[in-house]
Amino acid sequence: MRMIIALPVLAALAACNVTTDDKNDQVTVQYNQDLAENAVADTANKAQEIAGEIGNDVKETSDKVQQKADNVSVDVDVKTNGDKANANAN
Repeated sequence: MRMIIALPVLAALAACNVTTDDKNDQVTVQYNQDLAENAVADTANKAQEIAGEIGNDVKETSDKVQQKADNVSVDVDVKTNGDKANANAN
């Protein structure tokens, strides 16, 4: 979850181009907006893909649970002291 929060920051850093000029003792930082937008779009697409996979897994698991629940049979014998009923008598 923390990674999802950090992704926009990482995308912004990926869009930066840093150059140093040792002769003039300068650092230049350039920001490429197109690269940042592409990185954000890729991140959003990946998040949507992951969410879809999670949704599919949840649906498959619920289907399996439903199938198991449909195949459950319960047989209970209730007797009290002095009850002369046969076991499993219907």
